[in-house]
Amino acid sequence: MVDHTHALSFGAAASDYDRFRPRYPEAAIRWALDGLSEARVVDLAAGTGILTRGVLALGHEVVPVEPDPGMGAQLAASTPGTTALAGSAEAMPLPDSAADAVLVGTAYHWFDREPAHAEIARVLRPGGTFAPIWNIRDGSVDWVTELGRIAHFGDKSTSEIFGEHPDFGPAFDAVEKREFTHRTTLTPDELLGMVRTRSYWLTASTNDRQRVERELTELLNTHPALVGRDTIELPYRTLVLRARRR
Repeated sequence: MVDHTHALSFGAAASDYDRFRPRYPEAAIRWALDGLSEARVVDLAAGTGILTRGVLALGHEVVPVEPDPGMGAQLAASTPGTTALAGSAEAMPLPDSAADAVLVGTAYHWFDREPAHAEIARVLRPGGTFAPIWNIRDGSVDWVTELGRIAHFGDKSTSEIFGEHPDFGPAFDAVEKREFTHRTTLTPDELLGMVRTRSYWLTASTNDRQRVERELTELLNTHPALVGRDTIELPYRTLVLRARRR
């Protein structure tokens, strides 16, 4: 069942979310939209517009849809000339066959999938593309695993998130997968800023927040890969799932 308390917790930290969350590799966005030129793309659960700006940079038209007013306000501030429509994956304020593609940036896990798949299919034209994109910290690096434990990131394998054989329902063809790697550079303070944009932190008690800060400071001060570093390279794997509407 979707936890809407966590799903709608980000608006209070929208500015920091936009500043500290990782971007999406251009190659990943290009693959998601392969074969489309000057397309009309819905950025579903658009947040502060991180993915929206990546798609705009490739020359496409973007229609952001976002349920959280705080996140939508930050999107408008960070993306001049773009305003998010108020809506959700299960109820988009768009007509039938309105989009060439629907993308989702690191938000698909919040969806009530069966009604969301039906709604996405309604909004897409026949042959249109649905592609969730997901930035996942690279847990093969030991300090990144420890960071996830401290901050309660709840990291899961891609098979746990999407299943061994992802399926977007009867309106879609078989799902294709592709993975990309990238890194984001953060100062120690920015790493803590990123942690403070996570749903666990935003809904945590004061005591739990203090514990996270204490343990994260200890990690930064003791782990050989982090001690004395002015900047930290945080590695990511970006997973893209892609399917065509029938």
